[in-house]
Amino acid sequence: MTFRPAALQFFRQLEKNNNKEWFEAHRADYESEVREPMRYLIGEMNSRFARFAPEMYGDPKRGMFRINRDIRFSSDKSPYKTHAACWFHHSSATKKVGSEAAEGSAGFYFHFQPGGRSFVGGGLWRPPAPQLQKIRNEIAENPTRLARIVAKLPARYDGLDDESMLKRMPRGYAENHPAAKWLRYQSFTTGRGLTDKQVTSPQLAKLLEEDFKQLLPLARWINRALGFGH
Repeated sequence: MTFRPAALQFFRQLEKNNNKEWFEAHRADYESEVREPMRYLIGEMNSRFARFAPEMYGDPKRGMFRINRDIRFSSDKSPYKTHAACWFHHSSATKKVGSEAAEGSAGFYFHFQPGGRSFVGGGLWRPPAPQLQKIRNEIAENPTRLARIVAKLPARYDGLDDESMLKRMPRGYAENHPAAKWLRYQSFTTGRGLTDKQVTSPQLAKLLEEDFKQLLPLARWINRALGFGH
């Protein structure tokens, strides 16, 4: 089971009709064209992880992010996301990501959205302070290790995402620390875009496997720093 062009069309229409009435009228399309293919993909990737990264896992029932948006603190009250996404994490960690994931891990992310806005990524996004400190401790103790891992990433990923990088050194570290650049990161993620043709191809799982293999050294380095083995 693969994503079909109908899944892209569903999200194009949802973007124009982002309301409960339209979604409920087209819920069957969402289930058959988006949710079921995503669940199948998660299961397929689990089978592939068993061969090259047995510690990684995606929950076929809960590994897909909910389509409902959290609008409590947003000026945009559109009720639904106009994309689908899933997350693969260390099997010993919670599946949560971001600042609320106190026991989260580095992992892999797949984002499905029409118009060439799909992408694949890996790493750890905005970890909470205790986890961030563990990663910084690892960087400080071995200043060149992360740099070597990032340098070996294929050019298509363009290094680590520096969107949330601090302008100044975090408290407790000297400005001239040999790993000063890496200590200023607050997220440790990278990725690349995917075309509509790629995400609706029968070869999608193989493509993701190849990307996840390239991103695995980064994920494993982070997870070791957090205390997760493999």
